[in-house]
Amino acid sequence: MGDPAGIGPEITARAWAKLHQERISFFLIGDLELAQQQATRLGLPAPIAISDPLQAIQIMPSAMPVLPLSLAAPVMAGSPDTANAPMVIASIEKAAHLVMNGQASALVTNPIAKSVLYEAGFAHPGHTEFLGELAKEAKVWPRPHGPIMMLCGGGLRVALVTVHIPLHQVPGTLSKDNIMQAAQVLHQALKRDFGLENPRLALCGLNPHAGENGTMGEEELKIINPAATDLRAQGINITDAQPADALFREDARAGYDAVLALYHDQGLIPVKTLDFHGGINATLGLPFIRVSPGSWHRLCHCRARHCPPGQPDCRPARSGQHEYAQASP
Repeated sequence: MGDPAGIGPEITARAWAKLHQERISFFLIGDLELAQQQATRLGLPAPIAISDPLQAIQIMPSAMPVLPLSLAAPVMAGSPDTANAPMVIASIEKAAHLVMNGQASALVTNPIAKSVLYEAGFAHPGHTEFLGELAKEAKVWPRPHGPIMMLCGGGLRVALVTVHIPLHQVPGTLSKDNIMQAAQVLHQALKRDFGLENPRLALCGLNPHAGENGTMGEEELKIINPAATDLRAQGINITDAQPADALFREDARAGYDAVLALYHDQGLIPVKTLDFHGGINATLGLPFIRVSPGSWHRLCHCRARHCPPGQPDCRPARSGQHEYAQASP
């Protein structure tokens, strides 16, 4: 569902419009009336309620299938309501359980308004961390475990060691262990999900000039490079800490398949600069596939009642496509 006052209802409807004639089936977990209102506004067929995910395969060619989850309060585009936060959370839980139970093949999440969920008592920094907690209920969870956030767009794949924490906490949070875990998850995901036989990873430094041999910070010498050394001993092709300000230029990208950044904005600024409206967020190291639009729930678009040019209608759905149904909360 995502935040019902956000851009999710529109991009879901537009995704159905683009994909319903292809060999992709998905269903929305959300409010049927809201989905029908969105379809009417876009001149699309009225969505149809389903009671079983398998019904999505038959309904998808003619209308968007919806597994109904009714909202508590009316929706005003661009104005999130905490009264609806429990349903937003419930839609994520429902979708994750359906995927883990084998009733759907992948999970595509719509953007959420985190601050609204926090006001309702949501205890997780975001989707990524919440899905990692829900994944503990899975019967099988291949190692190494995530969740690790990776953004794809503009020719880049960028995974993060730390995610939704204040910048001043990053140096104290970084450790040899969490760098190694993130690199191991990224390495395995690139092999398993992207078909790369020997993934090449570039590792960002924390400090300017990657610490300039300890003169601008010692994290590279004491934490980051030792982690890289141990990872190479495990057979993972990863660099030592590289200056992040030069790592994302076009000619440098030929030397790696993915970047491991140390904190949120270090990794996401390059991706969003190159492909703001089309970037995709993939959560690695879960026992199921999860993708989403690249975190752009901007409510101003909803107040204007349109998606911006180049909006990511169907890229997340195509990224998570399998021969079975997909859950889209």
